[in-house]
Amino acid sequence: MFGLYLHIPFCEKKCSYCDFYSIESTEHIHAFVRTLVQEIDLRSTSDIATSVFFGGGTPSLLSPADMATIISKLCNSYAIAEDAEWTMECNPGTVTLERLEAYRASGINRLSFGVQSFTASELMFLDRIHNADEADAAMSLARAAGFDNVNMDLMFAVPGQTMETLNYNLLRMLSLEPDHISAYSLIYEHGTPLYARLKKGLITPQNEEVDAEMYALVIATLTAAGYEQYEVSNFARTRKQCRHNLTYWHGDNYLALGPSAHGYIDNTRYWNHRSLSAWTSKVHEGVLPEANREALTPHEQLVELLFLTLRADGVPLAEFQSRFDIDLQSLLQPDLGHWFDAGFVIDNGITLRLTGEGYRVCDEITLKMIERVG
Repeated sequence: MFGLYLHIPFCEKKCSYCDFYSIESTEHIHAFVRTLVQEIDLRSTSDIATSVFFGGGTPSLLSPADMATIISKLCNSYAIAEDAEWTMECNPGTVTLERLEAYRASGINRLSFGVQSFTASELMFLDRIHNADEADAAMSLARAAGFDNVNMDLMFAVPGQTMETLNYNLLRMLSLEPDHISAYSLIYEHGTPLYARLKKGLITPQNEEVDAEMYALVIATLTAAGYEQYEVSNFARTRKQCRHNLTYWHGDNYLALGPSAHGYIDNTRYWNHRSLSAWTSKVHEGVLPEANREALTPHEQLVELLFLTLRADGVPLAEFQSRFDIDLQSLLQPDLGHWFDAGFVIDNGITLRLTGEGYRVCDEITLKMIERVG
């Protein structure tokens, strides 16, 4: 079993906080689609894909015809489960009912809208091209097109944001009844325009205490509304967890296609060239468009699986015992009592899983666990 990720690197306008590879141009989309189809031919596997994720960039800039071409090629080239999750990221300002119906007809069964906020000043700060009403409309259009699995992204700890505006954003998002919510604290990624403004002193970020208070409000509000927190930043209604993201967090294999895409197969990580032209040239030469790859050592595999599963739905105790010959409960005995008493961790005999309070101190617990396993 594995996941498929396809990176679509086109945007109408690149957000200042975004570190993902994208270009503010759509003139090369059709050539890109032809090249992506060629890369699919260069990568083969006999495993069955349980999820396909179109990320970006803004995949919803692709026409339904282009999306159908890619999906048809994937289905003809790989074994894909009949009940596979097919996700496409969308900008709320780039969808129409006709396009969404066409995407749905081609096989897309899950949408992810980059909403981020319903407050005009915050949307402007984040360089989003949509407004709050367009976000509302996007959800209505998605439901009208037949989508019953829709995610919305929410950003908090935005400069100038208050607890009141965050609460407003949360309640307005909940009123739209998304099936899944991804809520992230704003990160100032090195190399982004937002980071440059921060270093020049043009931005005053939220302090750590406010950030923590906002995260606590997010957790409390969404869990009270019936969403299960199954990862540090992700909340889902019953049976609506993102299957593709769980592939990442469980340390499973995933094949990645497109410029800058990162894949992970059999404990080896690879990443494609972060350049449309370099990626295109390699594919046209008939060679894998990889910038590099690295095989993880057993210890690196252990550490990666530990922090990925801890931040998600729990560290699998039996897998660590069978795969690494490690009894985590014994190794962590000096700390488990404190974590249990503080309400940070639950041990159900199968996994060590963080609680809502535990997610708030996930980094601290992760570092301690890594220290204990050596």
